[in-house]
Amino acid sequence: MKWIVLMMAWVVAMPLWAADLETELAAIQHRWAEIQYQLPEDQQEKAFKDLVTDVEGFVAQYPDRAEPLIWQGIVLSTYAGAKGGLGALGLVKDARQALEAALAIDESALDGSAYTSLGSLYYQVPGWPLSFGDDEQAEKYLQKALAINPDGIDPNYFFGDFLLEQGKKSRAKVYLSNALRASPRPGREIADAGRREEIAERLGKL
Repeated sequence: MKWIVLMMAWVVAMPLWAADLETELAAIQHRWAEIQYQLPEDQQEKAFKDLVTDVEGFVAQYPDRAEPLIWQGIVLSTYAGAKGGLGALGLVKDARQALEAALAIDESALDGSAYTSLGSLYYQVPGWPLSFGDDEQAEKYLQKALAINPDGIDPNYFFGDFLLEQGKKSRAKVYLSNALRASPRPGREIADAGRREEIAERLGKL
């Protein structure tokens, strides 16, 4: 009887635990979008630095889940972009480590976002000897992200942006247009609006 009571308590508590993770995840996603798309550029570095601290606590609270690690990678990489210069190179390496750790736990978490973020890192950071940039590796990761989430705004946007940088304009247009047609993400309105502006800017180059 005691065993049954304990099992029932675990079943009842489990959704609350999951809800806590989802609530914290949504808060970090929302704050990231505010910083990335609504804050003046001269305020972004400090704000991302503060968010790095918040997401470190999130990872520590859920060490066996991929979602916090994915967002640690995303926050670190955008913090690196805001910081710029040689000081950003250590941050992008930390971002890669977090994303690889997420893949080791669950490759499909958040619709394959670890692959999307890793792919974007590999084509945007410098190559050897400064950093680990590698276009072949970028394409591999971005295609894996698309295999998991073929209609998503982010995998289509980043693969389109990658192709645009490669000078493959006709293929880039296909993926960027797919990104523009992606369904809205509930709770991610700020991020979606900002991403659509970036997509429109890339399409304007074509």
